[in-house]
Amino acid sequence: MRPQTLARRAAPLLRGLALALSALLAPAGAGAADTPAALTEPALASARAAGAATLAVTRAGNRLVAAGERGIVLLSDNDGASWRQARVPVRTSLTALRFVDARHGWATGHLGSLLRSEDGGESWTLQLDGVRAAELVAGALAGGDERAQRSARSLLDEGPDKPFFDLDFNADGHGFAVGAYNLAVMSTDGGASWQPLSPRLPNPRNLHLYAVRSLGRQVFIAGEQGLLLRSDDGGASFVALASPYKGSFFALLTTRAGSLLACGLRGNVFRSDDLGASWQKVETGLAVSIGAGIERDDGSLLLLSQAGDLLASHDDGRSFRRLPEGAAVPAAGLAATADGRLSIASLRGMRRLAAP
Repeated sequence: MRPQTLARRAAPLLRGLALALSALLAPAGAGAADTPAALTEPALASARAAGAATLAVTRAGNRLVAAGERGIVLLSDNDGASWRQARVPVRTSLTALRFVDARHGWATGHLGSLLRSEDGGESWTLQLDGVRAAELVAGALAGGDERAQRSARSLLDEGPDKPFFDLDFNADGHGFAVGAYNLAVMSTDGGASWQPLSPRLPNPRNLHLYAVRSLGRQVFIAGEQGLLLRSDDGGASFVALASPYKGSFFALLTTRAGSLLACGLRGNVFRSDDLGASWQKVETGLAVSIGAGIERDDGSLLLLSQAGDLLASHDDGRSFRRLPEGAAVPAAGLAATADGRLSIASLRGMRRLAAP
């Protein structure tokens, strides 16, 4: 299969998979009182877990943590050479991971599931689910105008059918999770409690929210149809940014130098060095959607396309070059290993690449 064909199939699959499976897992006509079994039953242990579809991978100290379908979380303490399965209390597919140090991390995914680990990913506790998330957002909307009240009733009627796509936490315990149809929540205490964020977002069409990143007091959200939002007060309020692109953005990357990259459909990447006030297009040479990016310890940046292409930058994202290394698989997540290699989460399991 040609890379272009693979990319066209991978791009809608990687994001649409969460919506489709969440709808299937949620009981038909479910209300807020109904809790799907996937939110109450632990992930099954499997000898084939390392080959399962994975959607995210990150570093927790020197350990790699990966997550994906049916609540599978994988751990590697040898830079991705081998993996073992962690204990997870749900069977919902997990779409995003974030660790702030070697021990404290969060995962989120389908049916509004949001979990925390305090032991480097060995075990997890459920902090929020779609039932409670729907109640939180509906409660905040209920006192609004007629349109807001209709939205509140719909949320309660639909129940926990909406996935979270991304999350971000900082070392102070401030966190954000965003997902389908404008679903968004925030926490100021490490996830012990949650506040509805959706009513604060200038997103009247309830477009999907695919990515969230914080940079000091600024919080950035990117999503469907070029949606770009920014908060300058830690999430208390948001404004819509003038978007340089009308296609969907799937990933945000903030750098230590203070730059912001928005990555999305058809290889489109835009860079801002003024907190999103203006944007410059970055040529990638790809027609493949880009879904993940990281900054390595040496300050270089790497972007991953949804067909497994790798792009590298050594000038804080002003330019990128395509690397010969890559993984010709539908790819979703990227992490640098402690020994300088790369770990890629894909729909065909975990992949390990030599250092580019």
